Amino acid sequence: MPTTRALSLVLTGEQVERDLLYDGHPANEPGAVVCRVAPTFLRFGSYEIHTARDDVETLRKLVQFTIERYYADHAGPPLDIAGFFAEVAQRTAWMIAEWMRVGFVHGVMNTDNMSILGLTIDYGPYGWLESFDLDWTPNITDASGRRYRFGNQAQVAHWNVAQLGRALVPLVDDVAPLQRTLERFPVELAALHRHTSLRKLGLAGRRDTTATDDELLSALGNLLVEAETDMPLFFRLLARAPLGNAAAGVAALRDAYYAPDALTAVQHAMIASWLERYAARVAVEGLDDAERRRRMDAVNPLYVPRNYLVQQVIEATERGDRAALPELLDVLRRPYDEQPGRERFAEKRPEWARFRPGCSMLSCSS
Repeated sequence: MPTTRALSLVLTGEQVERDLLYDGHPANEPGAVVCRVAPTFLRFGSYEIHTARDDVETLRKLVQFTIERYYADHAGPPLDIAGFFAEVAQRTAWMIAEWMRVGFVHGVMNTDNMSILGLTIDYGPYGWLESFDLDWTPNITDASGRRYRFGNQAQVAHWNVAQLGRALVPLVDDVAPLQRTLERFPVELAALHRHTSLRKLGLAGRRDTTATDDELLSALGNLLVEAETDMPLFFRLLARAPLGNAAAGVAALRDAYYAPDALTAVQHAMIASWLERYAARVAVEGLDDAERRRRMDAVNPLYVPRNYLVQQVIEATERGDRAALPELLDVLRRPYDEQPGRERFAEKRPEWARFRPGCSMLSCSS
């Protein structure tokens, strides 16, 4: 995952008053400082501000510095600003596709939170998709409009790239190359997302299966929203589901559903029908069970920092328990590997966490 990194987390020894949900109920929490590191913390907004102020000279110096330091292939002379912009767009598209692959929801995708290097930056009220929901946002201040919801991240990224392109306009004689990059962005991101979606199923894209693959992915999307489904568990269990026996396959997926006993006969039939189509596509690929599982386990994490797990760590730390955080961190260092004895870190969100602050909703004060 393209991301900035956390270097340290240090308690200050002081209490900090925070109103978690901005609802007039502040509380004291242990103060701490997290130190993050990256090659640079330049953001799209770092360029926008100079264009907005009509300060072209500062903008020019900043863009030249950025290209020479981080995009040397476009340093020229002359500076290839269009090529630089195209590469930033490509890196951003790859980052978003990776977010979607693992179910990461940023929560505050404004241009000041978009790295010029295509790195995940500014971990504000982020969250991890547990039950598959295209409309889910972890940001309570985004709850009304849901601009930054999981299913809208590609569109917001496109808008943000457009703002960066607009900021670069004063430095170019011809805007057509910038415009072409903007026009390509949604197409390239859609292609990346499609590719990663197929990889999650253990499949490689083939020209002779394009229509079949599109139908399979579309039907999968419908399947995941038909009944409340845990996204990480669904793909891990699917990798182990027997193909060729739809009933057995449906049973193998049971633990991925939040209310398996409530599944209707129609829903069972829907799952079985999709599994039959999936089995036929796997047969075209010529995959045996072992290879399919290997491929799927390599791209579908078993362990993700589920929101309720992180909240439990926060509460344990507040109680003075210093072991909870290192343990979760150690689990997450190997997210794709089964870790015997640590099965609880892969369990579905418990019902008590469904609407609990810190688990289901966060804010910029979280």
